[in-house]
This record gives sequence, C-alpha cells and structure tokens, in this order.
Amino acid sequence: MAEFTVNPTRFDPYKNFKFRLKWDGHYVAGLSKCGALKRSTEVVEHREGGDPSTSRKSPGRTKYEAITLERGVTHDTDFEAWANKVWHYGAKLGAEVSLKDFRKNLTLEFYNEAGQLALAYKIYRAWVSEFQALPDLDANANAVAIQHIKLENEGWERDLTVPEPSEPSFVAL
Repeated sequence: MAEFTVNPTRFDPYKNFKFRLKWDGHYVAGLSKCGALKRSTEVVEHREGGDPSTSRKSPGRTKYEAITLERGVTHDTDFEAWANKVWHYGAKLGAEVSLKDFRKNLTLEFYNEAGQLALAYKIYRAWVSEFQALPDLDANANAVAIQHIKLENEGWERDLTVPEPSEPSFVAL
C-alpha cells in the first residue's frame, strides 16, 4: 500500500525543517526550532489471586511532554509577554500571575518541501514553564543569540481537516 494517497509515487517521508507555530491568530516570528510532540501512558500491572504468576498490563495515566521553542533574539516581545503572564516580577501581591489568559491553544503547522501545508496539530492549554531571554554571552563566539521557552500542555491532536497536498510537478523547458 502506498504511504501517500494523493501522491502514490512518493515514498520519501516529509523533511523536518518547514514548520510554523500560530498563537493568538498570528505566527510566531523567527521560530527556528520546535521540540517533539510526545506523550506517554503509564503501565498499570495487576493480577488476580487465581491468575498464574504473570501480571496483566493495562493503560494508566497519560501525560504530555513539555515542548521547547527556540528563536533568534529580536525586538518581538511575544515570548517574554507570554512568560510574564505566568510570573511577572515586580507585580503587586496577588497579581503576579494572569490567571485569566496565561494558557493558549496553539497550532503547529508542518509543510512539505514545496511549502504546502501537509499536517497540522492542535496543542491545548499550553503555558510557559521556563523562559530564557538571552543565552550565555561570549565575546569570542560567532553565533546567533537564541531565546527559549518551555511550554507545558494538556494534550495535542492531529488536525484531520488538513488534507494531503497534491504536490506540484514542474515541466522542464
């Protein structure tokens, strides 16, 4: 069976370097890296008294791993503004956390090599658990300054409304 229904002659999987993340209706500027979407389910072992000496296994609690985002340092304050909703230094007592809107639903979009939307995932109730405004600074280095945020979340699912793209074929002249 073909791995791609619209493009049955394609056998190579998608590359991992074309993606965009959307929150609050707009795309995050300068995003260069997004951690994996990962979940794990605990194994619950049990046996009844009359069972043989082996255990039975069934699924327990499922947890979703935090997602790390990286981008180059710019004048865009989206990362910092969101991180400040979880803890704002210098705020008056009781106002350190913005309980009303510190969580966001996100959409992670994944594109094929031609720039067509191939997959999308909805990430639910994410919030910033870590924020790194600046990296280690080194006067002898030759590198881009990178910001990080770590997002806790309460789950994600694939957006099944996104169809497989019909990839273009270019005609040689």
